[in-house]
Amino acid sequence: MTYAGLTVAYWTVLIAALLPIGCAGLAKWGAFGIPRQQGGYDNHDPRAWLARQGGWRARANAAQANSFEALPFYIGAVIIAHQHAPLQLRLDLLCFLYVVLRLVYILFYLADMATLRSVAWVLALVVNIAILFI
Repeated sequence: MTYAGLTVAYWTVLIAALLPIGCAGLAKWGAFGIPRQQGGYDNHDPRAWLARQGGWRARANAAQANSFEALPFYIGAVIIAHQHAPLQLRLDLLCFLYVVLRLVYILFYLADMATLRSVAWVLALVVNIAILFI
């Protein structure tokens, strides 16, 4: 199945690539209107500002980093899978499942549910490996 010339699997690559950006936005959420002298977001030194954050902001930033780390393997797996001409519906479903698991992972990270977060991470990794070998 294709939309605008791309398979669902390829569309999930775009979604997966946007997940870290969403996490970064969450980490900074609500701090834009506060002056930086009062602890608000500092666009002059954003990495140092994020490094000083704690709680859910720090976890959102960590989820951003992990989302970037997971992205190359996922992109590679999707491209390799397409080269082997698998049953497209199966590939699309696995890719959709991967994105859902990554979203769940991010939600568990934000909620500080470490064990469930790790389970979601492992499941997403297993799905990613399945995509690679489909």
